[in-house]
Amino acid sequence: MLNNGIVVVRGGGDIATGTICRLHHCGFKLLVLETENPTAIRRTVAMSEAIYEGRQTVEGVTAERLADLAGCAACWTEGRVPLLVDPAADCLPQIQPIALIDAILAKKNCGTSKNMAPITIGLGPGFCGGKDVHAVIETARGHSLGRIIYSGCPLANSGIPGRIGGYTAERVLYAPEAGIIEVVKDIGSRVEKGEPLAYIGTSELSAPITGLVRGMIRHKSRVAKGLKIGDIDPRIDEVENCHTISDKARCISGGVLEALLFLSKSEDLLNFVGKRSKRIL
Repeated sequence: MLNNGIVVVRGGGDIATGTICRLHHCGFKLLVLETENPTAIRRTVAMSEAIYEGRQTVEGVTAERLADLAGCAACWTEGRVPLLVDPAADCLPQIQPIALIDAILAKKNCGTSKNMAPITIGLGPGFCGGKDVHAVIETARGHSLGRIIYSGCPLANSGIPGRIGGYTAERVLYAPEAGIIEVVKDIGSRVEKGEPLAYIGTSELSAPITGLVRGMIRHKSRVAKGLKIGDIDPRIDEVENCHTISDKARCISGGVLEALLFLSKSEDLLNFVGKRSKRIL
């Protein structure tokens, strides 16, 4: 039944991109909604970069920024994923999606509710399965990563980054002050501990550990104090990791796919599809 409609994904960051790529490869017709100024740090594997560049390709899947819904049909026909600036999801009444996935990962609900689509799925903290969405996908690393929650809430945000090579919080960079960031070591750069990575105003951000710059916010971005702006991977020789979807994103995307297929069997969805015989964007 899902082949008869559009699946909307709110957010185009690296975790969302894992879901976007999996669903695209599985034949789903997708529409991605983003903000005007996304702040993804794993930019090389984030579809949100299409907001700035016009197009972004991740593992063979290309997203294209559109000015409006009129270009969606051509995108789908040519095998691309349309992406719009629409942070409030104002386009939903016009497109009537069969499913909506909130993959913003803001650690809170940014306005998604069950009445937005016959199937609604939220990723991570901020959602409650069976209450504000039909299902929630666990995003916390550990035994339950990717688990589907149809009733209840996922684990709260611990505030501690996942452990890589023995490092957790010390490998992540946060803006020490508000301002415009000047990046000197971008994604893929090998750096030594203490080496300058970027500047914000009078503040120098140096590498907290020796490793590989895996994530870095865009050069010249305006950042708020405390914003996550980068991360270092201590696995210095694994450059390919900078350009491929992470294990975490792949695991979460599997949960999303399963939830979509399971929820698509519901009587309410079958009735929704049956009533909608024709729709034109």
